[in-house]
Amino acid sequence: MGTIETVTAPVNQSTHTAARGRGRVRRVAVGAFAMSLVGSSVGISHALISAPLFTAQAIRYVAAAGILITLAKRARVQLVRPRGLEWLWLSGIAALGLVLFNVAVVRGVAHAEPAVIAVAVACVPVVLGVAGPLLERRTPSGRVLIAAVIVTAGSALVEGTGHTDAAGVAWAAVALVCEAAFTLLAVPVLPRHGAWGVSVHSVWIGAVMLAVLGVSTEGPGAVTRLTAADWAAMGYLAVLVTAVAFLLWYSTVVALGAGLGGLITGIAPISAAVVGVAVEGRVPSLPVWCGVLVVLAGLSVGLLGKDFSREPVVEVPARSS
Repeated sequence: MGTIETVTAPVNQSTHTAARGRGRVRRVAVGAFAMSLVGSSVGISHALISAPLFTAQAIRYVAAAGILITLAKRARVQLVRPRGLEWLWLSGIAALGLVLFNVAVVRGVAHAEPAVIAVAVACVPVVLGVAGPLLERRTPSGRVLIAAVIVTAGSALVEGTGHTDAAGVAWAAVALVCEAAFTLLAVPVLPRHGAWGVSVHSVWIGAVMLAVLGVSTEGPGAVTRLTAADWAAMGYLAVLVTAVAFLLWYSTVVALGAGLGGLITGIAPISAAVVGVAVEGRVPSLPVWCGVLVVLAGLSVGLLGKDFSREPVVEVPARSS
């Protein structure tokens, strides 16, 4: 019996380690896919430069909210009503991470190449690497910070500097702050609401904000000025960049924590570069490919470290009916 126990324990431990490794890869893949969708939005948003901005974004988020609520019902996910300060956190996500971020992207690409906006967003890993753990009441990991700097450098190399003016630089800075806020403001509410709740509530609150802005500044008739290209871009942004990407991203933050999860935002500029190729028909240059390798190296340092399993994550209770 003693011999059997000695042999069985290592096998069980090995199985557990393998399963944990597979789970790690799956969580990283989910986050990477979400960020690839977010990155693609920079190029797609260029189609909305001439559209009534608030009206177009309001329609996008109304549609996304409907999709998320429908999917939540089918998945039998119980959405709980926000209470107390949760309204402030969720409203902050909507105001900064949704409304102002999209204004910054659309207005920014009117003054600068999409690359400039993407480079600003590429700095998010460093911000989340420091602020994320602090919000989770942990000490920032030196390994994650080093990885964040590597990811940011690689992302900037992917996108280059691009052409811009003072307004473009200003909008890029706004986009950076808003993208970081999108994750950081969710940390306090994720434990109670989970990825589903944060996604649904932030989206419908953002839709209300945008609808009010649209009616008051652009008028009820602004919807008639939307073109077929506008509707196509809005549809893509509503389904993939909002409904799908939001849910997948917040699920990643729940699983990995804001610090580690923030590293995956380095995928967004790579996706933006790929979309730029599809739109402009230009093959990436050697520095772009070098930047991709640098980003992957940074992700490896941060996400594949031997102490990955000891990183605390946001605990979210299951909510199903």
